[in-house]
Amino acid sequence: MSPDANGNANGNSAAQGNGSGGSGNQRRRQQSRRRKQQKQKPVRLWRPVPQLPEPTPVVPAGDPTVVLRSLGDLPLQGQVAVAEHYVAAVVERAAALATALAASADLLGTPGGDDTDAEG
Repeated sequence: MSPDANGNANGNSAAQGNGSGGSGNQRRRQQSRRRKQQKQKPVRLWRPVPQLPEPTPVVPAGDPTVVLRSLGDLPLQGQVAVAEHYVAAVVERAAALATALAASADLLGTPGGDDTDAEG
């Protein structure tokens, strides 16, 4: 490569830039026009929605790990006892946080008020 009139040795002379630069800009303009034509209709985020029903009271579970135990042992060879302990701890913590959230929203129900507890 030889330096051009401006001393640039990278091969980007003015003659080379004019030959290919115009068609590239034209393609970009055509693509932007196509994108504008393909735009979807905007979604109305603040449109009116129907009224939600009143929330039902949340009754804390007596033993939140009962579902885990009903599934059987965890498929971790040699680590079942440790894994069960940690998974149970996470489930108990999640249940405690759900109970606290229900209490903060004044949605905490009583354990005796649900029909499912009376059957067992």
